[in-house]
Amino acid sequence: MKKPKITFSGFIPAPPLLFFRMVRAMLADIPVPSRDNADFSDRAMPDTPSTARARAVLLVVAACFLLAGMDALGKHLMQHLPAAQVVWARYSFHTLLVGLAFGLQHRHDFLRPRRPGLQLVRGLCLLGVTFGIYLAIRRIPLGDATAILFLAPILVTLLAARLLHEAVRPLHWLALGLGLAGVLLILRPGFGRFDPVMLLPLGSALLLAFYFVLTRLLRHHDSELTTLFHTTVGGTLVMSLAIPLYWVRPAPEEWPLLALMGLMGAGGHLMLIRAFRTAGAAGLSPWLNTQILAASLYGAWLYGEPVTLPFLAGAGLIVAGGLVTWRAGRH
Repeated sequence: MKKPKITFSGFIPAPPLLFFRMVRAMLADIPVPSRDNADFSDRAMPDTPSTARARAVLLVVAACFLLAGMDALGKHLMQHLPAAQVVWARYSFHTLLVGLAFGLQHRHDFLRPRRPGLQLVRGLCLLGVTFGIYLAIRRIPLGDATAILFLAPILVTLLAARLLHEAVRPLHWLALGLGLAGVLLILRPGFGRFDPVMLLPLGSALLLAFYFVLTRLLRHHDSELTTLFHTTVGGTLVMSLAIPLYWVRPAPEEWPLLALMGLMGAGGHLMLIRAFRTAGAAGLSPWLNTQILAASLYGAWLYGEPVTLPFLAGAGLIVAGGLVTWRAGRH
């Protein structure tokens, strides 16, 4: 495997500075909620100028490349460190940076969730997603794992029907069929390429679907800031208890990369929150598929992973299924 040389000489101070500036700008637009009568359900977003919508799309695309880059960096670090330690760093630095950034802005309302149990379960679902993906990308291409993970928005439809009693339309079944066909093209069982490790992203997709459903439930109780902070709190606590069992002393040059992973994760989520507050979900959801493209590009560039025709066809079907789901949701 080609090992990328990743260095950040003279670059380390810039990302945290940009992160804190972005947090300050975002918090300026979000009022402190009243805990007596707060309602954080989706509100109708007013029409915004085309420039604001274009800026929101750029934020989503940038977030997708940032989150895919975080996974690529994790793949590099797992060449020398255990997966559990890399996941611990991703969650711990994310929690630390978000807590510090909000604390410096004298915002403490995010520390007290109205539904702590649901927040904890949601965070643990995401921890399972991260573990599954990181264990998988040690052996399979980044693009393959990411494409399979994007089956999650389609699975949300079935889970929402079961747990939230939402209607399932014929278009939803079409989307599920397209997504499953795409996964089979990527996995190609029986064609000599199938690796059982490729089932890990499939399990992660199911956990991510549960994560999305819990996010829908929590939007009526907690603000975006509260949910953003508690997204990684549960994972940080669990991994901090387990990390002594897996600890390997990182090299001095690896500590900045571990911290950068947390920064990239927090920054990506902040960009998505900012974008969806500006333009709403209807026009932005299809752009989330950019992460499949970003992951395949990083894999090919950094690790020499091939971009095959079956992968392109499978990823295309998964994206098509996601677009059908989005279309059904609009109507």
